[in-house]
Formats: sequence, structure tokens, C-alpha cells
Amino acid sequence: MEIEIKKIPQQQMAFIRMKGSYMQIPETLGKVVGWLMTQNVEIQIPVYGLYYNNPLEVSEEELDWEVGAAFVGELNGEGSIQIKTVPEHQVVSTIFKGPYSEAASVYMALVEYAQKEGYQIMGPVLESYLNSPDEVPESELLTEVQFPVIKE
Repeated sequence: MEIEIKKIPQQQMAFIRMKGSYMQIPETLGKVVGWLMTQNVEIQIPVYGLYYNNPLEVSEEELDWEVGAAFVGELNGEGSIQIKTVPEHQVVSTIFKGPYSEAASVYMALVEYAQKEGYQIMGPVLESYLNSPDEVPESELLTEVQFPVIKE
């Protein structure tokens, strides 16, 4: 597994933040992407999921997460879809190959690498989905896993 510290440029994101089961992710992500497709903007692929708490520590109803996509253009949120600008930042990152449900298996390696390199984790994990289960088998899914970091 290749791990790196890299800079992420400023991005605008359209997203929906939710509480509850991860089973809602495909439908929720579909709402965001479907809405973006009706707007006059350029959608930046890949789409992402941001996970604010740990499913091993909270009940399914308490899971706190968001899904969305970056875009280029000017938009205001609508309904449950919100817009935010994420400033340029550094992340510790790796690519995981396999089922989405197993991507968390690389989290500790990222945390340990960041600490070893003198970085501190500064926020929740973000998973960028680089291909689609509609296009490849589960074993070929690629997920970029990132934690935001700052140099200690």
C-alpha cells in the first residue's frame, strides 16, 4: 500500500449531510449528482463520502455522514442539498482496492503514517469513489481514503 501526504486544492462541494444507516448512501448520492446534472456546472468526479463518527461506537441511527461531489461554477443550495467551499488543505492518502465495506481497513495505517511523519489528523475521514460498482466487480472498486492533516 502506497501512502502519501498531498495537497488538495480549494473546491466547491454540493452535498447532503445525513444521520442514519449507510444503506441510504447510494440514493442520497444519486440525489446530489442528479441535481448537479440539472445545473449549469461542471461536475468534478470522483464523488465522495465523509464520515463523522465510527459505526463501532454509535448505533446505526446515530451514524453521521455526508455524500457529495465537487463542481466548478456558481450554485446555491436547494432543499437538502447544501453548498460549501473547502479550502486548500493537506491530507494523508492511499488508494484501497476492494469492496467499499472494507475500505476502513486502511484507516489505522494512514493514522500511523501521519504520526510517524509528524502530522496530526485534523478531521473526519473522506472516501473518494474512483470507479463505480455499476462498471466493475466489487473486488476491483477503487477508493481513495484521506484524512486531513497539519504538520505538528
